[in-house]
Amino acid sequence: MRKPVASLILLAFIALWIFLVGMFSGMIGSWPRWVQLVFYIIAGIGWIVPLKPLFAWMNSGPQEEADD
Repeated sequence: MRKPVASLILLAFIALWIFLVGMFSGMIGSWPRWVQLVFYIIAGIGWIVPLKPLFAWMNSGPQEEADD
């Protein structure tokens, strides 16, 4: 049950992250291009950091045995 719940949380968080980054696009559009590039690289990778505990929780459930 952890994976479906975590997937929904992940999708909701990514949608919120996109909305927040999009809200700042007007202000960011006036920055120099190289600063915009740095910002969008950080924003594109930065969503992972707050979700690390979610990924750890999602994968910490009981392990299923593989059929050999």
